Amino acid sequence: MKIFGEGEYMEIEAEDERLHKIPIQVDKISEYADSDRIQRKVREGAIMLVKVRELKDKNINELKRAVERIRRTTEAIGGEIVGAGDDWIIVSPSIAKIMR
Repeated sequence: MKIFGEGEYMEIEAEDERLHKIPIQVDKISEYADSDRIQRKVREGAIMLVKVRELKDKNINELKRAVERIRRTTEAIGGEIVGAGDDWIIVSPSIAKIMR
């Protein structure tokens, strides 16, 4: 990566390429067990855009349990979770900030 400094460019090597390429994944929750997959991906550093409509229509109480489970894991790793409309949640690890 090149930056401008004191009238010239200087080369800076990134320590970890992952710091510049944060994965963003789209997924869905259609049953409670799907929360395991979402939790795993967030722990691995992915930002998750999760469609919850299918489970919401099928069983709202199961959806609440799944979202609560994801929320606890997300908070434990210093991440964030927010609702995005009625059909989506956004879950991020600690390396990302969700701007509201």
